[in-house]
Amino acid sequence: MAKISKNTASQQAGRNRLGSEKSPYLLQHADNPVHWWPWCQEAFDLAEREGRPVFLSIGYATCHWCHVMEHESFEDGEVAAFLNAHFVAVKVDREERPDIDALYMNACQLMTGGGGWPLNVFLTPEKKPFYAATYIPRQALRGHPGIIPLLAKMLALWKEDRSKIEESANLVGRYLRQAKPEPGHSSPISDEPLRLALQAYIGDFNHRSGGFGGGPKFPMPHNLMLLLRLHERYGDGKALGMVTETLQKIRAGGICDQLGFGIHRYAVDEAWRVPHFEKMLYDQALFAMAALEAHQATGDNAFAGMAAETLGYVLDSLRHPEGGFFCGEDADSEGGEGIFYLWDKKEILDLLGMADGERFCRWMGVTERGNFEGRNILFRAVPEVLQPEGERDFLGRCRKTLLEARSLRIRPFLDDKILTGWNGLTIAALARAGAVLDQPVFIDAARRAASFILDRLRHPGSPRLQRRWREGEAGIPGFLEDYGFFCWGLLELYMACFDACYLEQARDLATGVLALFGDGKGGFFDGASDAETILFRSRNLQDGALPSGTAVAIYNLLRLGELTGDSEMAANGMESLARLFPEMAHAPLAHPFLLLALDWGLGPASRVTLAVESDLARAVGLIRSFHGAFLPRSVIALGSAGSGRTEAAALVCREGTCYPATTDPTKMLSLLRGERP
Repeated sequence: MAKISKNTASQQAGRNRLGSEKSPYLLQHADNPVHWWPWCQEAFDLAEREGRPVFLSIGYATCHWCHVMEHESFEDGEVAAFLNAHFVAVKVDREERPDIDALYMNACQLMTGGGGWPLNVFLTPEKKPFYAATYIPRQALRGHPGIIPLLAKMLALWKEDRSKIEESANLVGRYLRQAKPEPGHSSPISDEPLRLALQAYIGDFNHRSGGFGGGPKFPMPHNLMLLLRLHERYGDGKALGMVTETLQKIRAGGICDQLGFGIHRYAVDEAWRVPHFEKMLYDQALFAMAALEAHQATGDNAFAGMAAETLGYVLDSLRHPEGGFFCGEDADSEGGEGIFYLWDKKEILDLLGMADGERFCRWMGVTERGNFEGRNILFRAVPEVLQPEGERDFLGRCRKTLLEARSLRIRPFLDDKILTGWNGLTIAALARAGAVLDQPVFIDAARRAASFILDRLRHPGSPRLQRRWREGEAGIPGFLEDYGFFCWGLLELYMACFDACYLEQARDLATGVLALFGDGKGGFFDGASDAETILFRSRNLQDGALPSGTAVAIYNLLRLGELTGDSEMAANGMESLARLFPEMAHAPLAHPFLLLALDWGLGPASRVTLAVESDLARAVGLIRSFHGAFLPRSVIALGSAGSGRTEAAALVCREGTCYPATTDPTKMLSLLRGERP
């Protein structure tokens, strides 16, 4: 919440009330002539005292259309004067406050049938929405009114028919409350939602370009992670094929930065060639995780390469010097979208020479006319599988040359805040990559990031987390996704390095989730019991670009129960699955990560306990075999060798049955898979 003294100081310096905030997005608007308030009760109290409606605008620092609307409207004196005279204007960074964003995005979707950012919502002083829109043009465009006529219309309604607005806002509020599913009675769980999901994926799969449906297309890696589990459970080759083809098409497309690596947020077209150019930390983490699991399931090193490239970008471009990870990079630079990533053919020929340049352009889809606003987005015009080894070496040399030239350009804006939840996903991906690829550098990076979160975003002596850190200051109480994602990261980190402190921290966080976010009925709220409540205490089971916090929390409980032998923790996870089962069965594809947790709950689940003295090198063969295999319902823990044992052994327990210890990695894997010893 903003402080009066800081607000006054920032206004005296010629800035609005956002000048003392930490969010890069809010700071981008600090010099607007609009008298923005940050989200705080003071703003709504002012609206109440003066009888004004609230104009709420939500976005994020790397959002292209947020920049467009700022430049067109919020930097415009006429628009600012109208807003300042008749409304209380409030700015919110959706990445700092996902609770506010989720509530009003649901309202926008309810009222308009769609959503997106920037999100602009008109509210009563009681925070109830009565009109919503996404991007609003400065002047009328394709049937959409310009911003000043729209503001004038809202103001007229507010002044002339306030009771109708109040009635509409109350109705929207009731619908929003009713739309939030309450956990039902405990139901027997089955694999029905998994089977329904598989058939729906098969029906929606795009056989031309991978992924599902047409453009725009988001990577949604947790869909691919679920499909790998469906393949493992049912032996369905179509499920595996959908994963491998989608990953290959994404890697070949313009949605993947062919020079610096990393995945752009989404593609506007069916073929993954034209991206929205921002790069988000969570997309990198989830894509790397899906690629690692595809590598485990197929043994194809191309998927291992995808994961390593993606995480290499994260380490090179998104890492704070002390170990945490920044949120992402903007789509825009030099006043245009994607400028940093685009190429003229002549530019490439000048850098590579005529012969090599023409050869490179053939491979990477570069033409004189260009494929995006007269310039070229690089993509693999020829599939990698058709490239001879020498050609791959050639492309690698060209990449290095072009990357050096690109490094001289003005780089897109870096959103340098650090979010606990997104770092948790990145820790999970790095730890898994280090273990699967046998690359300690990734595990070391995961450990440094975990230390950053534990040292700077946790209350000393408490499992309570803060959500955001920037410029030495932590703030905003953590949400369910912060606890859930960070707990997931700590679990993966423990299984990668066997440092017991990470398991203990994960267990504390899971216990905290039950106490702070649990509803006592098997479900979870998005905000803690002592957090700000806006209209009502919200919950969200459905996945978007990120898995739902509820689904990850349940997944953590089940895995922790297996890892630690804590039957109560596992029982809590199973009770949640039973109570949320009707939601999964009703709309399986809306809940892919919840189905991933259901897959675990249905079992069979298994655990490897390594019997080894202090020297883990003795167990390296067993550890590498475990991490090299796709075992989606298995965990690995470190035990004690016991008296007299000189070599490492693996004790496998599966569905309540423990088998004699073995030193043979092949036998260990057979036991984990339920094959006859």
